[in-house]
Amino acid sequence: MRVLALTHGPSVGPGVFEDVIRDGGHELVEWQVPLRGAPDGKADAVIVLGGGMHPDEEDQHGWLRPELEYLGGLLERDTPVLGVCLGSQLLARAAGASVFRSPVPEVGWLPVELTEAAATDPVAASLPERFDAFQWHHYTHELPADAVELARSRVCTQAFRLERAWGVQFHPEVRAAQVQAWLAEEPADVADPRGLLASTRVRIDAWNDLGRGLCAAFLAAV
Repeated sequence: MRVLALTHGPSVGPGVFEDVIRDGGHELVEWQVPLRGAPDGKADAVIVLGGGMHPDEEDQHGWLRPELEYLGGLLERDTPVLGVCLGSQLLARAAGASVFRSPVPEVGWLPVELTEAAATDPVAASLPERFDAFQWHHYTHELPADAVELARSRVCTQAFRLERAWGVQFHPEVRAAQVQAWLAEEPADVADPRGLLASTRVRIDAWNDLGRGLCAAFLAAV
């Protein structure tokens, strides 16, 4: 199976998802959208990762509009998609939902709870009913029409499914090195960087296991 990973910067790659995809014998193709524009090849599944930009900034980032059109095409063709953070926001927008600045930014380890619908979802059912998730976002989105909400925090929707497309607002893919890179890139986002790093060192192994399980469930659903 050919899995296409859309990235939006050098420090926001597929993380532990790469392990699961390659260990499963699949082909992983990373595609840097800001450098190459929207993809022009076919894929059996697409993972849309995060980025430091926001989902409504097409005036600053000319590649955003073509990517949104590409994602809309994936939805129309029922291609399996998994969106992460910015990727989830772009997926929701491509499906016609509004995106907007979150009333409260979520950065760090924050609680998430599954909805009842998650119990029968082939991807979300891999997650615990309640867990602390690694988050780093300033935007959120409405639930697309006909979508099912799978998880929430006290602030916003954290996961949804629309046919064969899934979006998660948190970062199940992130490795410890990526957290360090993001802190270096956006130090003003975190009030206590040392505390966040200390918490990450304690939590990251279990979190990476969760991320691998989520990616494996997505691939199995494909």
